[in-house]
Amino acid sequence: MNFTKNNYVWFILAALFLVLPLIFTQSFALSLMTQMGIAIIFALSYNMLLGQVGLLSFGHAVYYGLGAFFTAHILNLIADGIIWLPITFVPIFGGLFGMFFGFIIGIVTTRRPGTPFAMISLGIAEMVAASALMFTAFFGGEAGIDANRTSGGAMLGISYGPQIQVYYLVMTWCLISIAGMYAITRTPLGRMANAVRDNPERAKFIGYNPTRVRWMSLTLAGFFAGLAGSLYIINYEIVTFETLGILESGRVVLMAFIGGIGHFWGPIIGAVLVTFLQSALSNYTEAWLLYFGLLFLVIIMFSPGGIAGLIAKHEPVVRAKLLRRLIPSYSVVAATGAVMLLGFVSIIEMIYHVESAISGHEPMLLFGVLINPSSLNPWLVIVLVFVVGTSLFVRSTKNVGKAWDDLGPDLQKKG
Repeated sequence: MNFTKNNYVWFILAALFLVLPLIFTQSFALSLMTQMGIAIIFALSYNMLLGQVGLLSFGHAVYYGLGAFFTAHILNLIADGIIWLPITFVPIFGGLFGMFFGFIIGIVTTRRPGTPFAMISLGIAEMVAASALMFTAFFGGEAGIDANRTSGGAMLGISYGPQIQVYYLVMTWCLISIAGMYAITRTPLGRMANAVRDNPERAKFIGYNPTRVRWMSLTLAGFFAGLAGSLYIINYEIVTFETLGILESGRVVLMAFIGGIGHFWGPIIGAVLVTFLQSALSNYTEAWLLYFGLLFLVIIMFSPGGIAGLIAKHEPVVRAKLLRRLIPSYSVVAATGAVMLLGFVSIIEMIYHVESAISGHEPMLLFGVLINPSSLNPWLVIVLVFVVGTSLFVRSTKNVGKAWDDLGPDLQKKG
C-alpha cells in the first residue's frame, strides 16, 4: 500500500473511522474500536523504533504510561479550576511529556544499540514501574490516579461524557498520528533512520551520526506513545502503575511483530487484531493468554514478516491475476488447519476444565456440545481429531509449496 501515490487511502481511512459507529452500534463495539484507535497509535510509535531505526525496546510502555499519568494530573487541574484547557487538545501535552522523557532517556540508551539497548530499556521499564509504587504523589501508588474527562465542561456541545464523543476524539488523533508518523518516514530523518537500521557503519561513513539519528527517533516515538497514553486516560478515566510495566511493553511488541514491522501499515493490522483477540477471547476462555502466545510463536516461526508480509507477498500474484491457482491448495490448508485447531483448542479447554478446582468434575459445554471430561471417550475422540487434523495439515502445506513453485515461471513472465 503506497500512501504517497494513493492519496485516496487517507480519505477512505477517514470515512471508515466516521461510519464505523453507524455500522457497529453496540456499546461494546464502540468501546472496542476506541481501544483499537489508541493501540494503533501506540503500535506505530513502537514501529518508529523497531521497524524504522532497528531498536528493539522492551520498555516502550514507559512513555505511554508517563503520558497517561501526566494527562491525569492535567485533567484534575482542569477539574479544580486551576487551569483552563479544552480536553480536545490535552493529548498534545501527554505527547510532549512522553517526548521529554524520550529525549532524556535517549541520551543514554541510544549509545548502545542492539542487545544492550533492549536490556537497558527493560531495566528502565522495571525501574519506572517500581518507582510508581514509591512516588505516590505523582503515580498514586497501587490505586493509581483517576480523572474526569468531563471536567472541562461542554464546549460546542461536546463534553466527552458519551462514549461516541470519546471515540471520535481518539480516531481524530489516530488519523493525525498515522499521517504524522508516515510523513516522518518520508523525511531525510526517516530515510537516515532506515540507513542506520540497515548499515550504521556506512551511514557514519557518509557523515551522519547513527547515535543522534536513534536519539531523535526515540524522542519522536516517545511523543506519539505519550499521546496514546493520554488518550488512554481520557478513555478509561483511571491509570495505574501497570500501564508502565513490562506487560504493556510486551503487548506492543506483539502488535508490531504480528502485524509486521517491515511495513508501515503492519502495526496497524497487529494493533487491531491483538486488541480484538484480547477483548474477544477473554470473554470466552480463561486460557486466552496461551492462545495469544501461540499465535505470536506461529507468526514468528512461519511468517517473520507478519501478516503485512504475507499480504505483500501475494500482491504481485494478485496483479498478475494468478491468485486463483493458489486457492485450491489454500482451501485444503484452511480446512485441515481448522480441524487441527479444533482438536488442539478442545484439548486445552478440557485440561483447563479438569484442572479447575471448582468445576473439574462437572460436564462442560465445548463448541455447543455438552461433554463430560471425566470420562475417557471424549478424550479419545478429541485426540483423534487433533492427530488426524495435524497429519492432514502437514501434508497439505506441501501442496501449497508445490503450487508456489509451479507459479514461479508464470509470475516471472508477467512480472
